[in-house]
Formats: sequence, structure tokens, C-alpha cells
Amino acid sequence: MPVDGTDDDPAEAVIAAFAAAGRTLAIAESCTGGLIAAALTGVPGASKVFERGWVTYSNRAKREELGVSAEILEAHGAVSGEVAIAMAKGALTRAGTDVALSVTGIAGPEGGSPEKPVGTVWFCVANSASTNTGRRIFPGNRAAVRAAAVRFALGLLEGCFPAMQK
Repeated sequence: MPVDGTDDDPAEAVIAAFAAAGRTLAIAESCTGGLIAAALTGVPGASKVFERGWVTYSNRAKREELGVSAEILEAHGAVSGEVAIAMAKGALTRAGTDVALSVTGIAGPEGGSPEKPVGTVWFCVANSASTNTGRRIFPGNRAAVRAAAVRFALGLLEGCFPAMQK
């Protein structure tokens, strides 16, 4: 099912790209609450590449499930590049996959600050050799921010080939 109302399904493209490359994938989500994993597992054949996913909405879950240190959370906050990297590395290690993606952000309507406004989302794509992290600020209400984060994350995953090496 397309995530943006078009006939194009970015999740289908991700599954096809990973399958063609013979790579496996794990997902660690916070603000998207499992929407990325749901989009991917909605594609027939996803089991060939999608290993597992975590919804680590709380700081406690990030620590316990993915090994994000309390020090990183305290120093940078849950919505930060440092936490996105730690989430992706934790997912990569725990799942034993070729690639892991993490997402952490503020979907709103509350929780924003001048430094981290509502709509701020950090992403990280990691493999055993590298991490690629970045931040986007998406406009709109909670649903719009989450939908935009899912689309952006799927685009990152689709775009990681052939650049990501096994």
C-alpha cells in the first residue's frame, strides 16, 4: 500500500532493492511508532530482507532494547543525531543485519522547543562500516510529520544502494 496516496510504493522499492542486493534490514523507530516496519511488511516478499524492528518510544526502551546509553540521552536528548546513531548501531548489532535504520523525533503537537521544534526528526542508516545521519524538520500536524518521516526514511533506504556495502 503506498504511504503517500500515489500509485508508487516506496516500501516496495526498498524491498526490491534490498532483495536484489541480497541485504537484510532492521528498523528502530521512536516517533513513527512502527509505521516504517508496517509499510515494509505490507510488501509481499518482505520476509526475505526484513529481519525485525523495534518501537522504542521511551528513553527506557531505547536503553533496554537498543543499548542507548543514559549518558547519551542525558547529554543530547532523545531527539538528536547521537541517539539516532546509537539506536541504529544497537539495532544493527542486535539483529545481525546488513543495514539498520533508526528514526527519532518530535511529532507534536507538544514537546517542541526553539532548538528542537515540533517536526524535528533525526534519521540514521548504518551498516558495519559506516553511519549516515541527518535531521529534517517536517511541517504539519502529528499525522503529517509522521507520514513525512516514513516517506523520507523509505527514500533513504531505497537510496542506500549501491552506496552501502555489505
